[in-house]
Amino acid sequence: MHIFITNDDGPPSDQSSPYIHSLVSTLQSAGHTVSVVLPHTQRSWIGKAHLVGKSIKPSYFRPAPLTTQNGRLSNTGTISNRPLPEGSQEEEWILVDSTPASCVQIGLYHYFKSRGPIDLVVSGPNYGRNSTAVYSLSSGTIGGAMEAAVCGFKAIALSYAFFDRNHDPDIISGASALSAKLIQYLYNNWDPNTHLYSVNVPLVENVGQKKILFTEMLQNQWRSGSCFQEIEVPEEEDQGPEEVEAAMRKAEEREGRKEQGREGTESGYDTPTGQGHLRYTHKHFKWAPRFKDVYQSVEESEPGNDGWAVARGYTSVTPLRANFMHVGGFKGEIKLD
Repeated sequence: MHIFITNDDGPPSDQSSPYIHSLVSTLQSAGHTVSVVLPHTQRSWIGKAHLVGKSIKPSYFRPAPLTTQNGRLSNTGTISNRPLPEGSQEEEWILVDSTPASCVQIGLYHYFKSRGPIDLVVSGPNYGRNSTAVYSLSSGTIGGAMEAAVCGFKAIALSYAFFDRNHDPDIISGASALSAKLIQYLYNNWDPNTHLYSVNVPLVENVGQKKILFTEMLQNQWRSGSCFQEIEVPEEEDQGPEEVEAAMRKAEEREGRKEQGREGTESGYDTPTGQGHLRYTHKHFKWAPRFKDVYQSVEESEPGNDGWAVARGYTSVTPLRANFMHVGGFKGEIKLD
């Protein structure tokens, strides 16, 4: 099978993209042809957006062989501004300075023709879960799969739900082995009414021996206020996306530890509310989602949803359609007088 892969975390990195190399290697070992186009940097929380008004420029990533170093899977490689010469047998991935959805468009229609038709698009594995509505609606991982679906391709959004950031190589390898089998199963048994599947694999020991459940997506909301934290205007430049993402992963890890019954603290992203000023105050705003809202909504939910399954160490598979389906029961003219 020819599988095209993108993600929203960018090229392999211990800090921001620790799972992509493992999945690609596992799929290749299973005999699949794997073609890869990734954002050149972190693009989480960007949904199905495209960046208009600019030319997209590719660069080329050459992954080093996947090995275990110092108790972690290697996430190294080199980047070049030019592709390898024709006839080279070295593995090469394409990086583009845009979004996951744009990676899908470019990969589906502008590369890989010599490898034959693309059978399936996999977006991920995301660094963190994409369960429940508030995560999924903003997910660049799901956005990439949505883009493939609206182009008429079968697509799977794959996310690895972590509970700590130790990046245990055996646990990651186990998740990738399970994912490869599940990807093949879903492809072979594709439901004709499903445009894409959102799959969440928990990073727990022996995940391949735990249940895999079809689930619905938990419908939840941000209930505690703003997802932006007010900060004083710094003298130095704003933090880059990698630093911001690292801070969010740390906050998510704290909530994950609590979900697993381990010690931890709440995210600490309490945002002052209310202005109380006639004049605007010059301030900056930092993206600081309230992970506690998500975990609390899962705790309060009934069994059977994606968040509930992941919290119990099960793999969730949520069939989705790539559209905003209207709500039935509304017809006729609206008269305001």
